[in-house]
This record gives sequence, C-alpha cells and structure tokens, in this order.
Amino acid sequence: MRLILASQSAARRHMLESAGLRFEAMPAAVDEEAIKEGARAEKIPPADAAAMLADAKAARIARKHPEAVVIGADQLLVCGSEWFSKPEDLQAARRQLLRLRGHRHELVTAVVVWRDGERAWHHVATPRLVMRDFSEAFLDAYLAREAEHVTHSVGAYRIEGPGIGLMRDVQGDHWAILGMPLLPLLRYLRDSGVIEG
Repeated sequence: MRLILASQSAARRHMLESAGLRFEAMPAAVDEEAIKEGARAEKIPPADAAAMLADAKAARIARKHPEAVVIGADQLLVCGSEWFSKPEDLQAARRQLLRLRGHRHELVTAVVVWRDGERAWHHVATPRLVMRDFSEAFLDAYLAREAEHVTHSVGAYRIEGPGIGLMRDVQGDHWAILGMPLLPLLRYLRDSGVIEG
C-alpha cells in the first residue's frame, strides 16, 4: 500500500524511517498562517486548530493521490493565550525564546491520516515544557550554535539537540515534541492493515 508523508519536515521523515516504514515524502503547500488566523478569530481551541492544519496538508496530497494512505502532521506552540509560529529569522527566534523563558508552554501536536478520499483517523498530543530562566549570554551562545536550525521549529529549539539546555521540565510524548505522535500513528497503521502487525 502506498504511504505518503505530507510534510517536508526532516524530523518527521526521520521518525518514520527509524520505525522502518517505506513511504514517500511530499510537501503540501497550504497557507498555515491563514488557517491559524481563522482558527483564532473563530476561537477554535488549539487542539482543533492543530488538527485542521494537519488535515489541510494530508487532504491536499490525498486529493492528488487518492490511491495512497496520506499522513499529515502539524504543531502549535501555545504559551498562555499566545500561539507561536516558526520564527522568521534569528532575531525573531531570540524574541520568542525570551518570551518563553521561565514559562510553561504546550506543543499541541496533531497527526491525521487520509485514506480512500476522506479523513480516516486523527490524534492530538499535548506535551508540556517549561523553559528555565537562562541568561542572555546562554541564549546568545545557543543561537550562535543553532543558527541554521532555529527557524525550522515552532519552538526555535531542537529538544533532541542543544535545545534541551533551555528546559527545566519536559512532560509528555517525546515523539510529539519532535513533531508527530508516532506511537498512536503506528498503532493505527497496524490495526488498519496499512503496515504489518
């Protein structure tokens, strides 16, 4: 059965590869900011907004490849009443990390599967992380070290890399923090016969 990941995320590709899945990766061009703005305007909860984003990606690819099983995933960072997007540059990453410093945030992470022309399954995980009260000197050194990576993550950090040094506490699904709730996805794919059980 043809399996497609509707994402250009290296972390999500690595997860599926590490799990031994055979799949194709196809980025889905959707206007994420427009979806987020609409969700905020309609007071849609972050979990539903993350699912909407993941669904939009999977649906776009599934319509082009209706014979395939298509996986879409997305992630929102929520701190208090604020929703964060991937920072555009190092300066934006610095501002975002200073805003998150000393506070708890949630990585609302959704995964959706489209099959036979419709959404067949979805799951949302909400890991909670607390950033420690790091110094600005530490932040400057972190940004210098991670410069090429900080704009690729909604949190401006890689928890599997130096970003762990920003944290005081981490609770929840490790794979969801990386960008996709992998174990529930694998369980669904096995139970539905997409991959061998």
